[in-house]
Amino acid sequence: MESLENTGENQTRCAVVGIVGRTNSGKSTLLNGMVGEKISIVSPVVQTTRNTVRGILTEPRGQLVFLDTPGLHKSEGVLGTLMNRMARQASAGVDVLAVVFDSSRHPRMEDDGWMRRAVFAEQPLVFVLNKNDLKPSYAERFKELWEQIQTEKGIRRDVKWVSVSALHPKTVSPLIDELFALATPTTGLLFPEDVVTDYPRKLAIADAIREKLLFKLRDEVPHEIGILVEQITETDDAWKVVVTLYVNRPSQKGIVIGPKGRMIRYVRSQAEPELSEIFGVKVELDIWVKIERDWMKNFWLLQRMGYAGQL
Repeated sequence: MESLENTGENQTRCAVVGIVGRTNSGKSTLLNGMVGEKISIVSPVVQTTRNTVRGILTEPRGQLVFLDTPGLHKSEGVLGTLMNRMARQASAGVDVLAVVFDSSRHPRMEDDGWMRRAVFAEQPLVFVLNKNDLKPSYAERFKELWEQIQTEKGIRRDVKWVSVSALHPKTVSPLIDELFALATPTTGLLFPEDVVTDYPRKLAIADAIREKLLFKLRDEVPHEIGILVEQITETDDAWKVVVTLYVNRPSQKGIVIGPKGRMIRYVRSQAEPELSEIFGVKVELDIWVKIERDWMKNFWLLQRMGYAGQL
């Protein structure tokens, strides 16, 4: 990597960028594409991201620190309220706000809501029209909606519109250029240049397991699985990780374990190699399933799962 020292015209620029938008608009895929590594889990199932994930892109021109937040959705229970609160709080404490829209779908209520929040935001705005490789495109409808909201509120905001396909990293370059242009010149970096995330490892392990379950189960046990990394035992050549999966009902336990334990074996076979590559050490998972009715309303459990700072 080239030197990151400030030299006259080539000054280091840094910004904390909040990636927000409705659930399943492609925020996590976009984050992974911009950082160049798998930081946030990706799933076709809505409400995948449950924590705010910080990904870091460092280039010779500077550093962008991305906050991938849970998508806003109709809140149900403690966990749903918590996820919405996290998304709103993260959007308030950033230097640049990047609102992601699924341009292959007609604008929804949540998209309208984010635009109404954005019109009063203090930060510079970038509206990202994601999934531009899919047809039909509703890009113009999003722009019309933005004009309607500005007229209704009597406010005119300068917004950068960028069209991308998060699945194709090459299309993300113009977005990165826009974000660096909005970044503030600084005298140093926010994080060391070799760091791509400061996401706690227990949460990263839980997210990798959740992703495998979501891909396999889809809507069968939608979002009623809680994942708690109980213990990480480090040896010279491996990490032994004990994980408990919490479900609400006995019937769900059978589904998560699978016939003759096939589902758990599948999760281990998919998650262990991925985690071993991420952490640079062999990871062995010991996964247990436990019934805990209404675990999503259990503050103590939610804290142990990594939501402590939000309760």
